[in-house]
Amino acid sequence: MSDPAQFRAVFDAVVSFSNGGDLTARGFRLDVPGPDTGEAEVAALLVAHLGLLMVGEVRIDGLEIVAEPHKGGRALGPTTAPGGARRIVDLAHDIAEGMETYPGIPAPVLGTHLSFDDAAAVYAPGTEFTIGMITLSTNTGTYLDTPAHRYRGAADLASSPLDRMVDLEGVVVRVADALAHGGSPEIGVLALAGLEVAGRAVLVETGHARHWGTEAYASDHPHLSADAADWLVAQGAALVGIDSLNIDGTATGERPVHSRLLAAGIPVVEHLTGLDQLPPTGFRFSAAPPKVVGLGTFTVRAFAVIDEQAVA
Repeated sequence: MSDPAQFRAVFDAVVSFSNGGDLTARGFRLDVPGPDTGEAEVAALLVAHLGLLMVGEVRIDGLEIVAEPHKGGRALGPTTAPGGARRIVDLAHDIAEGMETYPGIPAPVLGTHLSFDDAAAVYAPGTEFTIGMITLSTNTGTYLDTPAHRYRGAADLASSPLDRMVDLEGVVVRVADALAHGGSPEIGVLALAGLEVAGRAVLVETGHARHWGTEAYASDHPHLSADAADWLVAQGAALVGIDSLNIDGTATGERPVHSRLLAAGIPVVEHLTGLDQLPPTGFRFSAAPPKVVGLGTFTVRAFAVIDEQAVA
């Protein structure tokens, strides 16, 4: 007898891929969370269950939700990659005098508090030091946003937990090829649904980092959609990063992705680079800012430690 607390979807589907081709399924049966599951959620669950990547569109036809025990699958539960040998990949941009991160944000200014020459007059012969100074916006280079960046009185750099910033199991969302072939700069939930993101750092590789330091970096930048942010929150992502100008679209003053992720306590890392050097999974991500009370965002040295055994 079927367990009335469990439901499955029965449907036909056509999955179109952003790099060409499609996949047709007829009479497919799939575990779903409840009797009110709609076509959009079934589409995302199908992509996750089959582990599909570079999905452009999913059309669901003849959807019927039936009371039936779950059969199991990847759509409703994460897995964990094993450990192994390590390789470190730097994912942060250099910070240099006068560089531009975002139009309108002041460039950093570097200076010296104590020079080697001045130190020579203070310390013993042959002993000298230098101490530098820097003036910069906290949104310079590769940086991390905490909830205090968006919400008054929310967790800042000092109070945000380190376990949301460092030593996180990571997963890369590959959309660079699709965007290079004319795909929409707005990245929706179907690009994510084939991935296991619970408790992970979700890093979106758009390829836009190649424009860093040029005028092209500030125009038509790839970004997540509001529904993608909602999905990441619902799936329990620990952190979300992107190698682009902004995780939101900037055509209007609305910032739905920042708003949703930061309201859920999910830090955001923007202006990453080098994501093409990472495997899809099998690495750990870190991006820790200094512990400054009252600030909501700061420059980070983001990096990944790759588990070579897991990706072999």
